[in-house]
Amino acid sequence: MELTSFEELDKKIRIVISEYALLKKQYGELEELLKKKSLDLEEAQNHIRGLTEERDFIRTKVDSLLELLRDIPARQ
Repeated sequence: MELTSFEELDKKIRIVISEYALLKKQYGELEELLKKKSLDLEEAQNHIRGLTEERDFIRTKVDSLLELLRDIPARQ
């Protein structure tokens, strides 16, 4: 009877170890995916920052051109 209990315990411990190894592998994969997504996000933020700077530059340029046009008298 005692031998059966040890065999059951051994089997359960092996299952737990196997599941732990699987979870550890999945954790590593998820960690790598998170790193990749973080890099993708940082790249997207940098792109947005560049587009925002470009938009602001164009807006400033258009405003200065409009200001020059205001100084020109309109024909009547």
